[in-house]
Amino acid sequence: MPSRNTLAQQLYAEAEAQGGFFTAAQARKAGYADNTHPYHLQAGHWIRERRGIYRLARFPLPLRPDLVLWQLWSHNRSGQPQGTFSHATALTLHELSDAMPSKLDMTVPPGFQRMAAIPEVLRLRRARLGERDVETIDGVRVTTPLRTLIDVIVDSEIATELQVQAVDEAIRRGLVMRRQLEAAKVSIRARRRIDKVMKQVPDDRSTPVRNSGRSPGRARSAAKRTVAS
Repeated sequence: MPSRNTLAQQLYAEAEAQGGFFTAAQARKAGYADNTHPYHLQAGHWIRERRGIYRLARFPLPLRPDLVLWQLWSHNRSGQPQGTFSHATALTLHELSDAMPSKLDMTVPPGFQRMAAIPEVLRLRRARLGERDVETIDGVRVTTPLRTLIDVIVDSEIATELQVQAVDEAIRRGLVMRRQLEAAKVSIRARRRIDKVMKQVPDDRSTPVRNSGRSPGRARSAAKRTVAS
């Protein structure tokens, strides 16, 4: 039987990439039987964040613990995340535009289901995302800048001026190329909406990036951005 230190190390390795968070299934995988979970909660080793989701008490909180929590909530029975933060929420993670969504936008597969009601903080979108549509920022899955811009323009749930601002910033920062949006394969209705926004985006690549007044966190996010597998 593995020692207590071995179990702790295995669980730590699992939780480290998730900002100290882990699921009950991951604890079982690390060797912690279900009947031991209450002990670790009472002893202060773990903190219960939501049913079936815990956090190592001494692990420093990540930049956005809420995002880590809801990504774990989206796991399927095999422990694979099904949710990807998208739309206006992805805009904030890419630091594009001044959009301030009241809910967290998450795209899940069409067949995604949960027994309990969907938490009010989440706004689920149903779509199939390809590998090229997803990357990782600070340990959570996020739609790429290109996919994010297409989504927010097509859904038109944020003001047109914010859509234009987001596209403008993405192009000026080199996150997308203008021709990628102009050549994106979308429906006729989506193409009309994208073209309408693109007509309002300056085509002057020499203009410096507009300072939107946000705190300088852009370099940190970029440093922790990787392509999702």
